[in-house]
Amino acid sequence: MEAISSLPGVGSRSALRLALHLLKQPQENIHHFAAAIDRLATDARYCKNCMMLADDEICSICADKTRDHSTICVVESIRDVMSIEATGQFRGTYHVLGGIISPIGGIAPSDLKIKELSERLQADPSISEVILALSTDVEGETTSFYIYRQIEKYGVKVSTLARGLAFGDDLEYADSLTLGKSILNRQIFKP
Repeated sequence: MEAISSLPGVGSRSALRLALHLLKQPQENIHHFAAAIDRLATDARYCKNCMMLADDEICSICADKTRDHSTICVVESIRDVMSIEATGQFRGTYHVLGGIISPIGGIAPSDLKIKELSERLQADPSISEVILALSTDVEGETTSFYIYRQIEKYGVKVSTLARGLAFGDDLEYADSLTLGKSILNRQIFKP
């Protein structure tokens, strides 16, 4: 229970429930689970291209020849990659920053993988677009602006995710900034 409750978001009651569940499992399942945790500690590493988790030097996304390697989507975390991949709408590659600039949180640009992004752009002239898929809060916008200033010299197109109203939102409850962004980012109606 002590080991399980050391995981983030797992309290003592959840840890007890998980421990009791594991005790009911066949021994080979428990050994398989323990071996997977062990491999996590020894075999997991970061892709040398995009900083995504990988089993090898290059992650499966960067190694996939069918993906569009001329487009890089810059994200804060590995969870963001998983979220975008779940949509099935993006076929480019990624660059995981490992956070966003946050003076209050003590995270400076040098703490992020921004230098590695610049090195990628410098080394590969076939990269034509960088999509900044960061949060729209102050820290995310600050990080986007900082990255833009660092990479503008490479002459790549820099874009961001569309911003505005979410599907199903009611105009009456939208804040003025979101509503304004929705007007600015309007699209041609396609019935």
